[in-house]
Amino acid sequence: MLTALSALLVLLALLLPNTLHTLTPDKFLRIPVEAVVGAALLLALPGRWRRVVAVLAGLALGALTVLNLLDMGFHAYLGRGFNLVLDWELLDDAQAYAGDTMGSAGAFGLAAGAVVLALLLCALLTLATVRLGELLARHREVAVRSTLAAAVVWTTTAALGVQFAGLPVASDHASALVRIQTERVRATLRDEAAFAKEARNDAFGATPPGRLVPDLRGKDVIFAFIESYGRSAIEDPAIRPGVHRTLESGTGALAKAGFRAKSGWLTSATYGGSSWLGHSTFLSGLWIANQQRYRTVTSSDHLTLTKAFRKTGAWRTVGVMPGVRKGWPEAEFYGLDHVYDAFRLGYRGPRFSWSTMPDQYALEAFQRLEHGKKRDKPLMAEVILTSSHQPWAPLPELVGWDELGDGRIFEGIEAKGEDPADVVASSARSKEAYGRSVQYSVASLTQWLRRYGGEDTVLVFLGDHQPIARVSGEGASRDVPVSIVAKDPEVLAKIDGWGWSDGLEPARDAPVWKMDAFRDRFLTAYGSTPSGKRD
Repeated sequence: MLTALSALLVLLALLLPNTLHTLTPDKFLRIPVEAVVGAALLLALPGRWRRVVAVLAGLALGALTVLNLLDMGFHAYLGRGFNLVLDWELLDDAQAYAGDTMGSAGAFGLAAGAVVLALLLCALLTLATVRLGELLARHREVAVRSTLAAAVVWTTTAALGVQFAGLPVASDHASALVRIQTERVRATLRDEAAFAKEARNDAFGATPPGRLVPDLRGKDVIFAFIESYGRSAIEDPAIRPGVHRTLESGTGALAKAGFRAKSGWLTSATYGGSSWLGHSTFLSGLWIANQQRYRTVTSSDHLTLTKAFRKTGAWRTVGVMPGVRKGWPEAEFYGLDHVYDAFRLGYRGPRFSWSTMPDQYALEAFQRLEHGKKRDKPLMAEVILTSSHQPWAPLPELVGWDELGDGRIFEGIEAKGEDPADVVASSARSKEAYGRSVQYSVASLTQWLRRYGGEDTVLVFLGDHQPIARVSGEGASRDVPVSIVAKDPEVLAKIDGWGWSDGLEPARDAPVWKMDAFRDRFLTAYGSTPSGKRD
């Protein structure tokens, strides 16, 4: 019985897929070449070396299984596999997210369970390979014949392309996964030096201050990111109706207040999470698709879109970052004179899962602390709106702007909201809640603009990435909406050549640019002069 279980465990480890949507029974009805080669190797080795190799093979299988499980999680949430070099630090973020979703005790239990599972897998697979190695040695003659027969069957089915349920019977799945992980590591190491050189080349890096965004002088310019506001919010049939109504009514209400809008699509450098990669890509004009690139660019003097405004000396630059709850040295890289983090916005109400405060409150605080004050310079602000961050429960609701106070008005709303653990457990409920969160964030922003925006207000807002794959769907694009809103007709006239759609909702066939293209297009549209590359 134990021998059969050992063989089954090894076969499952060798054939385990690395994505959840491919985890089907037919994947395990194949002949793994690694099992054939492993059996032949163990048969060829003397006792002591056989046991050493069996232990090493078991540990390797355990490590590969753990990596496959990590791949499953990363594909489900971030739309990509786990990077052995860069992604370990993201596990801390995952635990923090779990704490926001299920409480600190639940998050600790989940983390402890994951560690125990990893150790248990390595131990069980090691014991299984040692047991199977000893079985082969005890029944050497039968084992040799069986291994030869298996090798002949594998070679024959591979040569003839024999398939079962659409899959090749002959499998080298585990070896292929090892090759994939190895290539990821190699590509990451190669990319580091190449990107450092790319980041030093900046078409606007040496542009004199007087030649940066001259056509926006005197304007209050606001760059707002809406968390997880992706193309799926506008085009997924299960999500679209409510979001479409919000965008349509927002466009109409803004038009009555004298504002016009144009919208298009940007392809984000990230998916499902790691919002800072989307923010840095959009503002730097560089493709920041991993943590290594992020560290490289944020430690450089590369010109960001926000820093361009500070470089002119003509704007006060601020950041409104309700999601920042610790030191944030990137403020200097982004060129922000002052940052309002989660503790500097005066909020005394309840948290809404991951989001420290409702977007409506964050925007009102921005108005009170900066936008509504008399200044000797116009304002450039980077605003991060977080209410549409997963797990999308509980969700805030819009209240009267004059009733916001210090945020305690939201206590009753948070208390009667949905349990995040219940929403996360259901893909359908996650979709529904995600749609409502986007409606809330967009409505908060457009209401704020109607209430407080003036003749010289320019708002640029966009999503940072698509929601997780469980909401956006397998194979969804990485596109996010982007809109520019202003009262001054000259502001939108400058981008007439972009081909963007009128209103807050981009048409399905509106232009799609990579997100890193926006910085240079925006700077050029508003009169900036490229200085050429600098080494």
